[in-house]
Amino acid sequence: MTDIAGRLLNFKKDELSSALLSALFYFSILCGYFFLRPVREAMGISGGMGQLRWLFIITSFSSLALVLVFGAVVSKFNRSKFIPIAYAFVIFCLLCFSGLLFIDARSGGGFIGSGVETIFARNIGYFFFVWLSVVNLFVNSLFWAFMVDIFNVDQGKRLFAFIGIGGTLGAIFGSWATDLISNASASAYLPTILMLIGAFFFSIAIIVMRLLDRINRDLSSDNVRISSSKNNQSYEPIGGKFFDGVRAVIFSPYLLGIAVYILLMAVSNTLIYFTVAQGVLDNNDSFSQRVSGFAQFDMLAQIATLITQIFVTTRIIKSIGIGWTLSILPLVTMAGFAVLAIWPIYGVIAIFQALHRATRYAISRPARETLFSVVTPSEKYKAKPLIDVFLYRGGDVVGAGIDGMLRSLGASLTSVASATVPLVVLWCILSISLGKAQKRKDQGR
Repeated sequence: MTDIAGRLLNFKKDELSSALLSALFYFSILCGYFFLRPVREAMGISGGMGQLRWLFIITSFSSLALVLVFGAVVSKFNRSKFIPIAYAFVIFCLLCFSGLLFIDARSGGGFIGSGVETIFARNIGYFFFVWLSVVNLFVNSLFWAFMVDIFNVDQGKRLFAFIGIGGTLGAIFGSWATDLISNASASAYLPTILMLIGAFFFSIAIIVMRLLDRINRDLSSDNVRISSSKNNQSYEPIGGKFFDGVRAVIFSPYLLGIAVYILLMAVSNTLIYFTVAQGVLDNNDSFSQRVSGFAQFDMLAQIATLITQIFVTTRIIKSIGIGWTLSILPLVTMAGFAVLAIWPIYGVIAIFQALHRATRYAISRPARETLFSVVTPSEKYKAKPLIDVFLYRGGDVVGAGIDGMLRSLGASLTSVASATVPLVVLWCILSISLGKAQKRKDQGR
């Protein structure tokens, strides 16, 4: 049965158990996160779109501080210790947030954004928005850094799409359950309940990660080449200084290219995000309705992602290469804005966001993560979080600034679509160049 499953999924001998556990690991992470994401979004728009832009700016600077602190932690520990520590920190924070909101609700506080909310609850909501906006990229970056650490380049091309499906199923379940719970409950305890459920799934993620790490260690000791690391380096402290990640990005043209790709992706994503957020704010009045609205958007996007992963992603990277695969997202972005300029209605916005996120998660992400399979352990765990978290959030700030400027000038979506054309050309050229650079680095190892 194992051999049949391996052939159907394009796995080689002894890869099935690691692939299944990796998929379960990602399922747990994204399931936990998607119980939290709609809560974050509803909290973020409670003060209006102007306040939301300020939260994006605060998030960007907060992400830099967290990345530098984590760089210091990585220098002292190996991955078997610092990854569980990072996820345990997430759980601890969720328990604190849920406890504070529980106390507020017990004392008579109401939904955030309602007429009976307290200043305390609103500030907790804003703080939660910033915290989760940093943490969600961080935990994803850590997960994929772990994946490119235990799987080599060839395995990444074959296995990452399957592992991504595990995460997408977790996101769909989390979004569906959040929508169900928020529609069934008008209680002020709703954010507390969803945060505790999210913490539970992150606890499962820690257990699965430890089991996966143990299996990989056993396979390595039996001389089965599952990991691309040599001489068991993954179980030694990374070493170095906390600012090594900053230095690596500045002085490595390869990492700098990945950083620019991330910035362009973040800008496009933020422009779409603000369009969606404005639609949810205009069409929903209460906190629970907004949570439900964002959960429905998430579920639609993740279903589109799952369909893409099953019927497209599993073969596309191997067929056309990493560079051309990366260039698909810029083209989808330009086409989506062009259509939205003609039909700027709520339903089209929902479809565009779903297709854009499906392309990001199902096609762009596996290819993008493969780029990191040819860098050093220090760059994976120090430079990669800097790129994935701080520079991504920096792109968010740029996107928020562009959105605010365009709205203040009364620019139409046609103008926005026209402005994306030169960026898309640059983005596509960069994508193909990164694919070629990754191939050269892999051949030179």
